[in-house]
Amino acid sequence: MQQIRIGVIGVGIIGKTHVKNYAEIPGADVVAVCDLNEQEAQAVADQYGIPHVYTDYKALLERDDIDAVDVCLHNNFHAPLTIAALEAGKHVYCEKPIAGSYYDGLSMVEAARASGKMLHIQLNSLYKKETKAAKSLIDDGQLGHIFHGRSNGFRRRGRPYVDGFGTVHFTRKASAGGGALLDMGVYHIAQMLYLMSETEVGRITGRLVQQMDMDPQRRADSGFDVEELALGFVTFKSGATLDIFEAWAVHLGGIEGSSIIGSRGGIRLPSYHSGEQTGEFSFHTTVADMDVDSRVDLNRMDTRWHRLRADEDAYDSSQQHWIAALQGRVSLLPTADIALATLLISEGMYVSDERGCEVTAEEIAASSRSLAVSL
Repeated sequence: MQQIRIGVIGVGIIGKTHVKNYAEIPGADVVAVCDLNEQEAQAVADQYGIPHVYTDYKALLERDDIDAVDVCLHNNFHAPLTIAALEAGKHVYCEKPIAGSYYDGLSMVEAARASGKMLHIQLNSLYKKETKAAKSLIDDGQLGHIFHGRSNGFRRRGRPYVDGFGTVHFTRKASAGGGALLDMGVYHIAQMLYLMSETEVGRITGRLVQQMDMDPQRRADSGFDVEELALGFVTFKSGATLDIFEAWAVHLGGIEGSSIIGSRGGIRLPSYHSGEQTGEFSFHTTVADMDVDSRVDLNRMDTRWHRLRADEDAYDSSQQHWIAALQGRVSLLPTADIALATLLISEGMYVSDERGCEVTAEEIAASSRSLAVSL
């Protein structure tokens, strides 16, 4: 199996997870790590037997024996490092969201096209069993013409830092670009865009909320200036629609899972509470003039497909898919295009909330500005 030599930039919580995952993927060989915190980078290198450690990402990019770079930094650092890596002739895997602004995300996509290198964005919801089951039903025509989706995400009190986990970088526009919408919503919205085969956005309405109490000292320390609840409605150029509910914190005991409805059938995905599954996958249709609600054994489906389908392991996770695509075993899913459309929707919700009216995709693109921060 072809070995893919990788350099990881950023070894914080997410970077460490990526390195750990690569260690378990055949063909993935992390040969260098880079972080401003040299001690932390060296500790990761020692733990996983990585031979090269850098504090300057430019020095890492100068290596001609690295095939791909994994960017694990906060949102507004994504564009400068990704573009530099692409221009250095490296394929790039970048954490979600693609960037802190649509302007920066588009710059990344355009740089990938110009370089001829692959750009892959971490959208782990695309590799969930329920997503694969839904995609199979949709591709088989079981939903008919899809006309609406619902993107739901829920935590009861799960705001980074102020609710006791994570860092202040998640709660500040300067480093994160946004709150619940860019932290969690990216997964759920991207999942819907992938299943609905929609990336051409027409119009967007959004409302961003920060109303729940939080510890005064943690509020002050965090500089909390992002949303804890995002509400939105999207009309695609095809005429299909999507509504959005994404909560870091809200006084509810739970919400239903995301859903998709079409002319012949509908799908409800499992619901989650702070990452823990609380509902089941279900398929709804009509057979012989009878309303039918059915469940799918996702574990049996997954076992069967792994036994019978070549390269099924390439869709088990975002990183496994990335390595398989670099090895030429499978075609890379259009994660960069999906992530860019997701960011357009997110930014559109911010613009709509600020202006107090519906906005078009063209208006969002015209108003978007770079939030990129260089190291």
